[in-house]
Amino acid sequence: MQKYIVKDIKLASQGEKNALWAKSQMQALMAVKKRFEKEKPFKNISIGMALHITKETAMLVETLIAGGAKVAIASCNPLSTQDDIAAYLAKKGVAVFGYKGETTKEYYTYIENVIKTTPDLTIDDGCDLVSIIHSEHKALLKNIIGGTEETTTGVIRLRAMEKDQALKYPVIAVNDNLTKHLFDNYYGTGQSTFDGILRASNILFAGKIVVVVGYGDCGRGVALRAKGLGSQVIVTEINPLRALQARFDGYEVMAFEDAAKIGDVFITVTGNKHVIRKEHFPLMKDGAVLANSGHFNVEIDLGSLQKIAKSVKRIRPSLEEYTLKNNKKIYVAAEGRLVNLAAAEGHPSTVMSLSFCGQALAAEYLVKNKGKLKSQVYVLPKDIDQKIAKLQLDVMGIEIDKLTPEQKKYLNDWQQGT
Repeated sequence: MQKYIVKDIKLASQGEKNALWAKSQMQALMAVKKRFEKEKPFKNISIGMALHITKETAMLVETLIAGGAKVAIASCNPLSTQDDIAAYLAKKGVAVFGYKGETTKEYYTYIENVIKTTPDLTIDDGCDLVSIIHSEHKALLKNIIGGTEETTTGVIRLRAMEKDQALKYPVIAVNDNLTKHLFDNYYGTGQSTFDGILRASNILFAGKIVVVVGYGDCGRGVALRAKGLGSQVIVTEINPLRALQARFDGYEVMAFEDAAKIGDVFITVTGNKHVIRKEHFPLMKDGAVLANSGHFNVEIDLGSLQKIAKSVKRIRPSLEEYTLKNNKKIYVAAEGRLVNLAAAEGHPSTVMSLSFCGQALAAEYLVKNKGKLKSQVYVLPKDIDQKIAKLQLDVMGIEIDKLTPEQKKYLNDWQQGT
């Protein structure tokens, strides 16, 4: 097996500059790294990762290595790798496999390369690494301490594995950390989605009708940013509570079939399959723009769109034009993959610092509790979430109050009454 597979190792010098920029914005994670350097919680531990290979991920890799880990990483998305960062990690001796534009076959080959390093811990984004180990490398399962998962989609898949009693080692749902989904999903996806769409298309959002498909934490962030850019926002949902929340937040809520007829821009953030389907495309306006900020490339049914189009052509680096038989044109950003990563740089470094503090501390928690956890999905203890938030507050120079002894007693004493 090759030590690394990247697009161009000569890009490493630019990768180093971008990594240093990310480092300057990720001081909470750097505080974790400083402690790891002293304590070495991952001594003699091999960590296999399937994450977006970005400048922020490079900082997580360096944090784990500082803690004594041997790290191997593959991309979790064929279009999300930042090639200069991949080169930078390779130059530093990391077993890194991925480049922007890799084929589907290469994608799975690179994950297999990570598996060949026989990881003691897995860090995943989307559950592909975990799924492949469980289905094709069962002999490794008995020696894996545990894993972590970054995304909503991955956690859904893991909980399905747990329900079917297919999960054979403990996995921490880092996505469920408050310091992850309330910040990364909401603020990160909200901002980076529009960064990607704007780089792909440079359209004006003011005056547009933006249809947000899904109103979870990511959808809420996307809707808020669309509104801030001057768009009229429509939300489509399957969950009554989320739909009601969207309406109370001031957005129009309707069935997608109705929204398809009037939307200018459609943004999927569901983590589900084919939420925009064959029957929806002919309903859309000429010039409609479609983008996905959920996961993988399955939210928009591009196979059906291709079948009903009489021509498809790429008109910009991250924008394809589908001309239907009635001569309507539909534009798809970033091949239907994560638009914030495929067409831009992903979430801002500061918000990823919070998420990757969670990843690093979750990995440490698994090692400290080796052999004590069942093969199920866990959420990190609340005190660790609080510590992550405190790290970021310290970086920002923000002081908060503490409970007085009287207040502590009041909150823990049922006899005081009103």
